[in-house]
Amino acid sequence: MKPFLGFVRKEFYHILRDYRTLLVLFGMPVAQMLIFGFVISTEIRNVNIAVYDQSNDTYTRQITDKLLSSGFFRLHQRIQSPGQIQQAFRSGKVKEVIVYESDFAGKLLRSGLANVQIIADASDANQAHMMVGYTTEIILSCMASWNKNVPSPVNVQIKPRMLYNENLSSAFMFVPGTMAMILMLICTLMTSISIVREKETGSMEVLLASPLRPFQIIGGKVLPYIVLSLINAVSVIFLGVFVFGVPVHGSFFLLFVECLLYISLALSVGIFISTVTSSQQLALFLSMLILMLPTILLSGFIFPVESMPTILQWLCHLMPPKYFITILKNVMLKGTGIDTVWRETIVLLGMTILFMSMSIKRFQIRL
Repeated sequence: MKPFLGFVRKEFYHILRDYRTLLVLFGMPVAQMLIFGFVISTEIRNVNIAVYDQSNDTYTRQITDKLLSSGFFRLHQRIQSPGQIQQAFRSGKVKEVIVYESDFAGKLLRSGLANVQIIADASDANQAHMMVGYTTEIILSCMASWNKNVPSPVNVQIKPRMLYNENLSSAFMFVPGTMAMILMLICTLMTSISIVREKETGSMEVLLASPLRPFQIIGGKVLPYIVLSLINAVSVIFLGVFVFGVPVHGSFFLLFVECLLYISLALSVGIFISTVTSSQQLALFLSMLILMLPTILLSGFIFPVESMPTILQWLCHLMPPKYFITILKNVMLKGTGIDTVWRETIVLLGMTILFMSMSIKRFQIRL
C-alpha cells in the first residue's frame, strides 16, 4: 500500500509542476463557461436603430425614448428622408428603422388611429424576428399607458417589414455562416499538416537541400490548395443558390475575389500552425481548438455580436469569419459593392499578409 501511495503522490507532484496540464484542467472549463454563458443568449442588446420621425410630437418622442431606455436598442441615426433608409441598411451599421407617419399625434387625437412601420434587416432572420417582437411590445406598452383612464382609447397600428428576407428563411443566415466555417476549417486543416507531414516522412530534407527559398516552399504548398479550395467555394455557393434558394444580388466577380482572399487567409493560418507544431496530431488539435468554437460562437454566425460583453466583442474583431460573413451577406443579400465592404476586405488582406509573413519567418531552414 505504501508504494502505491508514494506513486500517487508522485503523480500529484508531476501534474502540479506542469502548468499546461493545470491550464487545461482549471483554465479551460472557466473560459468555456464564461464564453458560453455570455455568448449563448436568446436576448438582443445594444442593437443600432435609426428613426424616421415625420411628426416629431410628444407621442413619437415618448415611444423613441422608451425604445432607447430599454437597453435593447441604441440610436445610431436620425433619418431625414426616405432615401436614407436604404443607405442606412446598406452600410451595415443599422439593423432596424422606425418610421412614424406625418401628423402622428393629430391622427391619434382625431381618429384614435396612427401608423408605425418597423423595417428590419432580415439577413439574420432570428435577430430580425426578435427585434420586431421587442419593438412591438414596447410600442404596445406605451399605448397601454396612454389608454389608462381615457374614455376614448387610441390605437397604434404596427406594420413590420422584413428587408432582404421577407419570408424569414433561415437559409439566408445559415448559408453564409456555414460557408465561412467550412472554408476556414477545411482550408486550415489541409495546410496545417502539410509542412509537419514533410518533417515526419523525412521529405523535408529534400526540400531544404533544394535551391528553393522558404517563401517559395510555402507558396508552393499554398497554391494547389487555393485552386482546390476555390472549386470547393464555387460548389458551396452553387448549393446555396440552387438548393437553398439564397440569392446573389451583387457582383459574382466581387464574390469570387472575396472568396479567394478568404481562402488565402485560411490557408496562411494553416501554414502558420504547421510551422509552430511538431506533429500532425498537434496541428490538427490546434486547428480544431483555435478555429471550431470561435468560428461558431464569436463570428456573429449564430449569436449577434452586439449582445455580447465588450471584451468578447473585442475578441470577435479578431475572428476572420466575422468579416467574411459580413461581406457575404452584403454582396449576396443586399447587392452592395466594394464601396460598402472595403473595410472588411482590408482587414482580411492585412490578416493574410500577417500570417503569411509570420509563417515565412518561422519556417526553419534546418531540421
